[in-house]
Amino acid sequence: MSTNGQAKVLTHDEIAQLFGAMDSPRDRALFGIMLYCGLRVSEAIALRPSDIKGDVLVLPAKATKGKLATRQIDIHPKLAALLAAYDNGGAEYLFPGRHGMDKLGRSSADWLLNNALAYCGLDNLGISTHSFRRTALTSMSNVGVPLRVIQEISGHRSLASLQRYLEVSPDQKKAAINALSY
Repeated sequence: MSTNGQAKVLTHDEIAQLFGAMDSPRDRALFGIMLYCGLRVSEAIALRPSDIKGDVLVLPAKATKGKLATRQIDIHPKLAALLAAYDNGGAEYLFPGRHGMDKLGRSSADWLLNNALAYCGLDNLGISTHSFRRTALTSMSNVGVPLRVIQEISGHRSLASLQRYLEVSPDQKKAAINALSY
């Protein structure tokens, strides 16, 4: 379940189930970009094909929450494969709306996720589009990526706001206590 009203951090099994339930290369690319780049859904749907420059995603400042700074995020090989399998039909936005017009709406992204969740039987677990971002950032933290690096990727203005985002598991707390040796 989610903690403190935050979106649930996804397990590896839940990620596999969700991506397995998505039959559209567009859906896999959309949710993959949120998962592998730690993007908010609003940032992902605002992307244009020209924001992908080789193996780097350039997220323009105007597409970010605070509209303060452009972010550059390296594209993970698994994301590169998802993007390679997806053709947006030459639309202006990477994830176009109906009939290739404008961009996919946030409510449409929610609807796509809710359908995949229902298909997998994962609905009612506190999973939302924001779960992909929280999962990415928490996973980076769990493998020891320095918080300052995660902050650069996520675009959080402060380390304090980033730290509220990250989930700490009971196993991590137990391991921390067990690491004490006096």
